[in-house]
Amino acid sequence: MENSTRLSTETLINELQSFGARLVDPSAGHESRRGGAGPSDHKAITIDGMTVMVPVHTAPAFESPYLVEKPDDAGNSRISRDGKVLGEVSFPLRPRFYERSTSDGIPFSQIAVLHGRDVLATTVLQTCIRYQSRTKTCQFCAIGQSLAAGRTVAHKTPQQLAEVAKAAVELDGVKHMVMTTGTPKGDDRGAAVLAESARAIKAAVDLPIQAQCEPPEDDIWFSRMKEAGVDALGMHLEVVTPEIRARIMPGKAQVPIEKYMRSFKAAVKVFGRGQVSTYILAGLGDTREAILDICTQLVEIGVYPFVVPFVPISGTPLESHPAPKPDFMHSILGPLSKMLVESGLKAVDIKAGCGKCGACSALSTYERMLSK
Repeated sequence: MENSTRLSTETLINELQSFGARLVDPSAGHESRRGGAGPSDHKAITIDGMTVMVPVHTAPAFESPYLVEKPDDAGNSRISRDGKVLGEVSFPLRPRFYERSTSDGIPFSQIAVLHGRDVLATTVLQTCIRYQSRTKTCQFCAIGQSLAAGRTVAHKTPQQLAEVAKAAVELDGVKHMVMTTGTPKGDDRGAAVLAESARAIKAAVDLPIQAQCEPPEDDIWFSRMKEAGVDALGMHLEVVTPEIRARIMPGKAQVPIEKYMRSFKAAVKVFGRGQVSTYILAGLGDTREAILDICTQLVEIGVYPFVVPFVPISGTPLESHPAPKPDFMHSILGPLSKMLVESGLKAVDIKAGCGKCGACSALSTYERMLSK
């Protein structure tokens, strides 16, 4: 991006994801999401060819030094900081598949939504055994908010998902799909419903799919998901220090990190190096050293650690928790991106999912700069 202060793209993305942005026209681009399984309270904005999710409905965003002008009819706009224009940005336009409904009458946008620029995303089960109790819920999670507001349905059927996926590919050129789920009762921890959904989608359209769930008790589920059509798998640690996990995500912390590491090793044998990933939310108390230490372990196993800045979501217990400072994110993403490039685990090589999309973190931008 050409601009008067010569901000690098990765620096600009880091600052936008920490500070958020104010919009002259809040309706710019396609509608942003509030609540849900994440990312939430964001708006997709394209900067230097990278589409990133920028917080626009959070408390820090209302006081952000960044301002995005009203876009033209093609979605093109300008971004400024403290009154100085930095350069041009654009908004992905509202997808055409949002205008349609399923054969049983549900608007497509209540079944799956567009993330970033070309990613279809859905939460198959919009309920979670962790969310039902204040003593178990993940303090950052808003999975129940969009359901309570009537913006989605509790259980998306395989047929509904297949209809939406096919239309999103044909009408809007969607390139891959993310399927996450609230954790249901049962030892499969959501793997069964994800496999069932993937099988129906792949029967309807050739679309790479990432499934996301907690580690199932039995490793056989990795093979079952793969056979059903899942191309990549996400099992998300979110927080890496046991004491902080127990405080911020008391229910999910009952599945210990040791179990995650065993499951990562088993999953990599099925999906391959770089096709298994984990989300790590920086800014919730983990030190830089703790995050980089576990990332080193993950990379050795063949797991892609997708480190993203924590974004406080309105209505959650952590809505007033500060987002991490850009310098903190830089101190992690700089060495992590070098580690990933040197080990051959790059976002561009992931078949589907959050790491491939990269919109919630500047990590893939760091990788791209190193690979030039």
